[in-house]
Amino acid sequence: MAREEPETRHSGEKFAADASLLSVTKEENTMRVLVVATPLILMTLAACQPAPPPGPAMLSDADKAGIEETTRAFGKAFEAKDWAGVAATYTEDAILLPPNAAAVKGRAAIQEFLGSFPPASNFQIKTVEVDGRGDLAYVYGTYSMTITPEGADPVEESGKYLEIRQKQADGSWLLHRDMFSSNMPAAQ
Repeated sequence: MAREEPETRHSGEKFAADASLLSVTKEENTMRVLVVATPLILMTLAACQPAPPPGPAMLSDADKAGIEETTRAFGKAFEAKDWAGVAATYTEDAILLPPNAAAVKGRAAIQEFLGSFPPASNFQIKTVEVDGRGDLAYVYGTYSMTITPEGADPVEESGKYLEIRQKQADGSWLLHRDMFSSNMPAAQ
């Protein structure tokens, strides 16, 4: 009795058809490699880059104390009508942006502008918010005072301000840009 060979799973023809499905052109193979390798290479290169330099430091407690010290000096000089003292809290190239008036540029011009301010008393200034980085900070706050215009009754005035402070070489924080406005309705 002759032994019969078991039929193989793939006959020659069937194997040739299956092999054609598995054959890949050189271009297709190159494309597959690029599709997989490119993101891996880019991720590796990105991971090897040096960290960006740190940004400017946040304000320290000493910076915030210096800012508040300048605010107190401003308030004390304003209450005393010491316009040179008030102007000294500004940088030489400061800009004051008063309401309903042109910008006042430079410490000397700011002192002159303040000298034309009507008599005021009971001046109060309050810092509401301070933040910044490096040698720049902003200060948002409120103020109130009694103004006595020439030939008129005293007027209670209140308002708000927004300042940009600049740290100086000596560690002080002077006003570099200053804008204020009244909470009172505009005169009709």
